[in-house]
Amino acid sequence: MYLLDTNPQYFPHPYAVNEHGILAVGGAITPEILLNAYSNGIFPWNGPDDPLMWWFTFPRMVLYPSQVKVSKSMKKVMTSGIFTITINNNFAEVITACQQIERKDQEGTWLSDSLKTTFITLHEQGYAHSVEVWQDEVLVGGLYGLGIGKIFCGESMFAKVSNASKAALIHWAQHLEAYGFTCIDCQQETDHLASMGAEAIGGGQFLDILRANHFVDRDYLKQCLDLTNSQ
Repeated sequence: MYLLDTNPQYFPHPYAVNEHGILAVGGAITPEILLNAYSNGIFPWNGPDDPLMWWFTFPRMVLYPSQVKVSKSMKKVMTSGIFTITINNNFAEVITACQQIERKDQEGTWLSDSLKTTFITLHEQGYAHSVEVWQDEVLVGGLYGLGIGKIFCGESMFAKVSNASKAALIHWAQHLEAYGFTCIDCQQETDHLASMGAEAIGGGQFLDILRANHFVDRDYLKQCLDLTNSQ
């Protein structure tokens, strides 16, 4: 793996990744560095006591918006009115909930305060977006991530009540499909994401998708994604 300086201008090519998926260590967390990394399929991920590590996972888990699976039970949930779902209504509260929620078999969180602050800045710049799920005017679930071209890099989800994170993902996938987005980058392979329709593709195939959809007019992206208080 590569050792980065404190302000890297470039990352190693993703094909230089080691067998575990780790590409580099070091560097820093800034809006510019994160945009550079995600534009190349690279993302930070480390435990609270670990050095900053940069990953390019392969195979890559992606969800094509048109292929999101909605079970019969979730169709009832989505049409029942039990949840109100908004976009970019409260990014800071969503990312804080993702940081603080307890997860099975996980001690601490990879979502450091510096990473959270940087993503909030990227949201203010129009790059990072959130989906909020409300029940009786209380935030009970949601997700957030980063838009790179017509790819949405999903970062994290949370749910405080049953089906809340599923509702967020279904709503967001349908929204992205309506605007012609290519895929949601899920980064990690999980049974939960597979059950929602995500699939694993090769690293080279993912890079091809990223290159083909990266250079998209920024004003169009803001029209698609910067929908404060949109339902």
